[in-house]
Amino acid sequence: MRALKIAGAAGAAVIVIVAVLLIVGIPSGFLTSAIQDRVERETGYRLTIAGSTKIGLWPSLNVTLNDVTLEAPKDRDASNRVTVGSVQADMTLKSVWSGHPQITELVITRPVLHHPLLRERERLPAPPASPAASSDGTDANALAIDRVTIVDGTMVMFNLRDRVENRIEGINAEALIGDDRKIKVSGRARAGEHPLKFTIAATAPTPPLQRQNIPVELTLDASGLLQAPLAAKAEVRLNGSIVMINGVTGTLGDGAFNGWASVDLSSKPLVKLDLDFQRLDVATSRERATSASLGSQPWSNASIDLTGLNYVDAQLRVSAAELNIGEAHFAPVAIDTAVAAGVLKTSFSNLGVYGGQASGQLIVDVTSGSPGYAFSSDLVGVRALPLLRSAADFDKLDGKMQAKMTLRSAGNSQRLVMSNLSGTVFAVFQDGAIRGINVAAMIRSLTSGTLSGWQEGKEQITDLTQLSASFRIDKGQATTADLNMVGPLVKMTGAGTIDLAAKALAFRVEPKLVLTTEGQGRTSDPVGLGIPVVIDGPWAEPRIYPDMAGILDNPDAAYAKLKEMGKGLFGSSGGLGSVLGGSGGSGSNGSGSGSNGLADQLGSTLGNLLQQGLGQRRSQNRTLSAPASPTPDAPPAAAQNDPAPEVSQDSQPMNDVLKQLFNR
Repeated sequence: MRALKIAGAAGAAVIVIVAVLLIVGIPSGFLTSAIQDRVERETGYRLTIAGSTKIGLWPSLNVTLNDVTLEAPKDRDASNRVTVGSVQADMTLKSVWSGHPQITELVITRPVLHHPLLRERERLPAPPASPAASSDGTDANALAIDRVTIVDGTMVMFNLRDRVENRIEGINAEALIGDDRKIKVSGRARAGEHPLKFTIAATAPTPPLQRQNIPVELTLDASGLLQAPLAAKAEVRLNGSIVMINGVTGTLGDGAFNGWASVDLSSKPLVKLDLDFQRLDVATSRERATSASLGSQPWSNASIDLTGLNYVDAQLRVSAAELNIGEAHFAPVAIDTAVAAGVLKTSFSNLGVYGGQASGQLIVDVTSGSPGYAFSSDLVGVRALPLLRSAADFDKLDGKMQAKMTLRSAGNSQRLVMSNLSGTVFAVFQDGAIRGINVAAMIRSLTSGTLSGWQEGKEQITDLTQLSASFRIDKGQATTADLNMVGPLVKMTGAGTIDLAAKALAFRVEPKLVLTTEGQGRTSDPVGLGIPVVIDGPWAEPRIYPDMAGILDNPDAAYAKLKEMGKGLFGSSGGLGSVLGGSGGSGSNGSGSGSNGLADQLGSTLGNLLQQGLGQRRSQNRTLSAPASPTPDAPPAAAQNDPAPEVSQDSQPMNDVLKQLFNR
């Protein structure tokens, strides 16, 4: 009886142990060497199992490997390797007994693929040849897998010397393999801040795969990287280390495309691509903004990362019936690009741009720490308004545009690129208009005060016959000495500097009004303001005021010009006419009350301006102080509408001139 109790207790203990082993798993260290040998024999890669190996019997037969590393046997620094947290293979017991394992599911948890980024192409040793397949194209001992699941995978691409590391994280994917060799892979991942969603469908041919066409279908949704979802079909062929992709067709959003591609993966990737699009939309990170807000905001200091150009070589040709880059529109387009040793060269010719054509070249050199840029382009017959509006949200200038530019710069942010810009630009705008601004009205307004900003108005417009200027740019400072604007009612010449980095202007211009309907073609010269005008400050809202030094440099000439301006503005008899839009009558004696009132006000304003200027000149002569010309922080007195200072007897000749000029 006692022996029976002992046997019963022993049996119960065995049952408990078996149940625990079924749930927890049987330690199977003896399988490690067999698994390692099998993997290296079939793949040529060395498998290291640093953790435990277990066999479980519940809920199905399974083998679990922990802390697994797969690497090339001749890779000394183990830079190209795969590490896996755990691998679990579920299989049927029947297939194990038959000697042909059938894995129903292979779960790979936390795999990390480490891939080095190479700057130079190098010849790598060819991987060991796979064992020959049987005569019927199948391997009797090959493992059959129904499902592969990847959980929380990561791909790390790095270059230790350059201290570069890029990651694709959160890879969760599932691959289903059918009996008809159809494979479907679907999953999600994250590249930086951009989510990725992909689906791949293929039909695998019977082994060997080399030099056989594999039909592949791909869908990719990468918001932030692509403007729209991508769907494509192709025939993929493996030729050693080269992946050939032929018969490519697909859509990017609503635009169809076709072409071919190839990738050489033996070393540093070499990509060859030729695609033709019906319409290609390219996303940009710049948000839509008004021209005023763009002008008032400083250039961004956000880093522009182009180091990836060091680690891929490429030969690309992209053509499109229509290309949209953000708000910019081009049609048709043919662009050739080559990337080699960290230098990108893009060339384009006869590019359709808003009714005209553009040709040019862009070179980007990222071999050093700071990217360098070189750009040259010729524009012919381009409509200025849509081009400037789409490229820079600037909608004030319209007309046919011709331009020639050669520019160079360096920097890894917008601010640095604009600060380091150098080169030359020549531009001509013809038969157009300046929208939202009435230049003639601005010039007339300078007789009564300093202007702040461009005096914009939706209904205002300045017809433009021609506007031209040539700029020499050095360290972000664009300087011109030949600004010339001609219109039916206004003419202006000038010179100055545009501070591209600070978005500021510093110009001195000589405006002239054409005060008859004969326009620029009349026999006499246009009437000038008589005083050069200063335009300085932020280009979104500069200060515009008369230059006092222009009067004091040559008072006699200034008086003569003022007399001429008075005749033009008020007529030889003192009437306002239609130029200033006054309602007062004009008689032979200038007796209209509206005319005399406005003339008195204008004469008083100009008198104050001149008298203060002469007072400052006398003060300058006595004290050798700074010049009397106003600074941006101290506008001229006339512009501030301050009352005139007490006038000495020295200014009496000036008063006589003003009385004669304005009938006072």
